[in-house]
Amino acid sequence: MGKTIVEKILSAHTDTNNLKIGDIIKARVDFAFANDITAPIALKYFKESGARQVFDKKRVGLIPDHFAPNKDIKSAEQCKLLKEFAQEYEIENYFEIGKMGVEHALLPEKGLVLPGDVVVGADSHTDTSGALGAFAIGVGSTDFAAVMALGEVWLKIPPTIKFIFSGKLNKWVSGKDLILYTISKIGVDGANYKVMEFSGEVIKGLSMDNRFTMCNMAIEAGAKTGIIEPDEITLEYVKGRAKRPFQIYNSDSDAHYEKIIEIDISKIEPQVAFPYLPENAKPISKAKGIKIDQSIIGSCTNGRIEDLRIAAEILKGQQVHSEVRLIIIPATQDIYLQAIREGLVDIFITAGGAVSTPTCGPCLGGYMGILAKGERAISTTNRNFVGRMGHPESEVYLASPAIAAASAILGRIASPEEVK
Repeated sequence: MGKTIVEKILSAHTDTNNLKIGDIIKARVDFAFANDITAPIALKYFKESGARQVFDKKRVGLIPDHFAPNKDIKSAEQCKLLKEFAQEYEIENYFEIGKMGVEHALLPEKGLVLPGDVVVGADSHTDTSGALGAFAIGVGSTDFAAVMALGEVWLKIPPTIKFIFSGKLNKWVSGKDLILYTISKIGVDGANYKVMEFSGEVIKGLSMDNRFTMCNMAIEAGAKTGIIEPDEITLEYVKGRAKRPFQIYNSDSDAHYEKIIEIDISKIEPQVAFPYLPENAKPISKAKGIKIDQSIIGSCTNGRIEDLRIAAEILKGQQVHSEVRLIIIPATQDIYLQAIREGLVDIFITAGGAVSTPTCGPCLGGYMGILAKGERAISTTNRNFVGRMGHPESEVYLASPAIAAASAILGRIASPEEVK
């Protein structure tokens, strides 16, 4: 019997033979990273372990992105720990303010995570890099400390659910809408400790930016990771970025899947996930009219250049509603600079939006857009749990950049069709 892409990647990264689903293995790690929230605890345990050096100075990344630029004294101290550790242990991939970005957008952009890799990050949305055809998983801070020291991770080989997307995308429907729709069908626990392998002609036609968005939110269905087989679009993205050799893996035609789910996207509208779970997605036709106080466009889910271009297309010549705060956050400095060069930032500011330097910021209730009691936000981020973006009695609705931009103009959740 054939193997899935994940089974092939893990087989290549362990010395265990004849692997099967459920086996506990020790896998070699190609790249490991953490941020200003998760790294400090890991750095403490790393030092307490007696380790004298990280497993590879070129394969560890420390990225201050959650509460950075430093929002207060505590966050400044957290970021300082990362900087000092990177200096002490000569870690090459430490990204200071001005060079940093949201980690899950930054690392693929810099060619530090690649197809065929085993990637371990001390952050749940590490699965974003599955869009490259990597096995990318999030771990806790103590596990990350061990990975930094040993270059290996213990894990159980997960089963895979294959999702086959067919049909023709309707206007304004993006990868964000496809993943929200999928989560609404299987639930936030529908893929617990399983791999979500996205496939089909629709996926083959998606840009890398849309693929990153889909894999980013696999964790919101409980998945161990999301993954997409590499193809010419992947290789075009990686070309010129890769810092080292990499290996392409693909699933065999006779690979075993725990389940195969086929989705015809022809009738899928743009989606909006209502509070307080990503699985509460509804078509925009059933979500219009809800008054909002804030619109967020950015994050590791939708802060890439295509996302900003779509938002600018809708906002050009328009004005943000007088009662709405529109906050736009490019995911990396390179994306920010590209947005300036293309005139997108000019469009955003002229329309009445505020543009921030790269940061996770409001996504996790950090800063740059905290909600007060009773306020509502439409957001391109990935989670809308109780209190996720501020006060426990605030509400977050998840959607694509197209819906977030249109909603900012009209002051209520709205379809792009209403303004374009």
